[in-house]
Amino acid sequence: MTDWPDLAGRLTGALNLTSPPLAITFHDAAPAGVEPCELPTPSPLPDGRTGRVPAGCVFWVHAAERTFSTVAADHANCSVGSMTHGFKTLDDVAGNADVAALLESGWVTLEIVPQIPVVADRPAAITYGPLAESAFDPDVVFLRVNGKQLMVLSDAIPGLRIEGKPQCHIVAIAKERGEVAASVGCALSRVRTGMQATEMTCAIPGSRLGEVLDVIERNAHADAAVARYAADDALRFA
Repeated sequence: MTDWPDLAGRLTGALNLTSPPLAITFHDAAPAGVEPCELPTPSPLPDGRTGRVPAGCVFWVHAAERTFSTVAADHANCSVGSMTHGFKTLDDVAGNADVAALLESGWVTLEIVPQIPVVADRPAAITYGPLAESAFDPDVVFLRVNGKQLMVLSDAIPGLRIEGKPQCHIVAIAKERGEVAASVGCALSRVRTGMQATEMTCAIPGSRLGEVLDVIERNAHADAAVARYAADDALRFA
């Protein structure tokens, strides 16, 4: 098995991450040896929606502290996230109140919704947790980054996809298309996760992390050298 603790440490060091890199793994059956998410579930809304968190993106916050598994019902309060993660189809969620609110606000249109990347096959469970303690080979390595860290990623990965709403669809891009994708975030996710205004996210296919990390480290080293030059040169103007 890949040495995920080593890769997590290298990734954290190369980018100076302040949030640990996360492992997101999709399972065909309930994973053995992983505690399920046991956050309380509120009463269902009139359209039947409820879940362990307001939206699946909130699991990213909890995953920084521990590893746990989730099932479809845990994600079900957010129709968009349920769709991007493969738990629901557009037909399944089209009549839900949250979808209606997004459409009525103009935040998204019916023409755009079918184009949102989604996980192709319905998972039995999804595991979230720190990459450094992953017992599985993750499908997606997920990062919370700032502008400077995204700069390094953009230099290291020519043609890096920069996506917008909904933020969670970068997980599907990384899993299904094998592409590294970053997101500027979305209004839904920023409120639900409490992300800082300066934060963004990035999803890296787990199978590609080694090769991607090698390039990130090279570019981070070059950036550090240029930063030292610029700092020294700036002293002439002090």
